[in-house]
Amino acid sequence: MEKLPSLVISREDYEKISAILSFAKIEVAELLEEELGRAELVAADQLATDVVAMNSTVTFTDLDSGKEQSVTLTYPNDANLEMGKVSILAPVGAALIGLRVGQTINWPLADGKVKRIRVVSVARA
Repeated sequence: MEKLPSLVISREDYEKISAILSFAKIEVAELLEEELGRAELVAADQLATDVVAMNSTVTFTDLDSGKEQSVTLTYPNDANLEMGKVSILAPVGAALIGLRVGQTINWPLADGKVKRIRVVSVARA
């Protein structure tokens, strides 16, 4: 079994994300719950600047296509794909939370495929 990357999430983000999990599609909710369950929780002011947090802008590479993309990770009510704002409840949003720059994760998609992504950079708002 592949080793999953370590995750770090602020307690504040953890609590807010946990509160909205019941609104997610079952597959995404289960995967996100697993991610939250294995994350190290830290105070928001202790979260390293290279860790993907809520409302941060993340540049990542799809390792299969080589395509680089930047998105801002948001809560569902702030999501707007035209503006590059991706919900934490979207598959890629759930995959990115808590990762550090340079980490890679394999994330299962609804169609049965697996998306391999690597975090290139993180910018906080």
